[in-house]
Amino acid sequence: MNTSTTGSAVLDDRGGSVRGMVVYALLVIAICGLLYPALATLIGGTLFPGQANGSLLERDGRVIGSSLVAQPFVSDRYLKPRPSAAGYDVFALAGSNLAPGNPALRERIAATSAEVAAREGIAAEILPLDLVTASGSGIDPHVSPDAAFVQVARIARARGTSEAAVREVIQAHVLPPTFGVLGQPRVNVLETNLALDERTAPSSQR
Repeated sequence: MNTSTTGSAVLDDRGGSVRGMVVYALLVIAICGLLYPALATLIGGTLFPGQANGSLLERDGRVIGSSLVAQPFVSDRYLKPRPSAAGYDVFALAGSNLAPGNPALRERIAATSAEVAAREGIAAEILPLDLVTASGSGIDPHVSPDAAFVQVARIARARGTSEAAVREVIQAHVLPPTFGVLGQPRVNVLETNLALDERTAPSSQR
């Protein structure tokens, strides 16, 4: 038996296997790491340019936020978003990580309920839950219609307009469940606040 010939055949087989694996790995890297991201970016930017660029909202040529990200509103003229355990920081997305039975969570909800009830002039017992609890991300841009309508009286007083006018703006911005079945009706806080400025602010403040 010619052992040198057998050894060469084994080496050739091994070399072929290694070359095959290398070629396969490079092919996967090219498809998954280059071609697919480039194609997805191109299609997304073409079909959904707004969403692909962060759903940014502008006023007078200046970006003021994203419809996908909550931000705090201090003035009583505006809808307030849900509380945020992350301080509305997009780089620190987080919920409270506290269990429902945790005393610290209960104390925080009680304090928030008292604060919101005083702000809106209603009993704490009837507050919508999403006005006193943080979302899992900490930057949920929506509130429930109930949470939005609870704020109508305060906003109307601060703007010197009728509650009916404020309610009309909010009602026009109630979004249905996605595809009619996914999720619940919701109100985008930033988009609604911009609409409030457009429709209920005195002309000198627009």
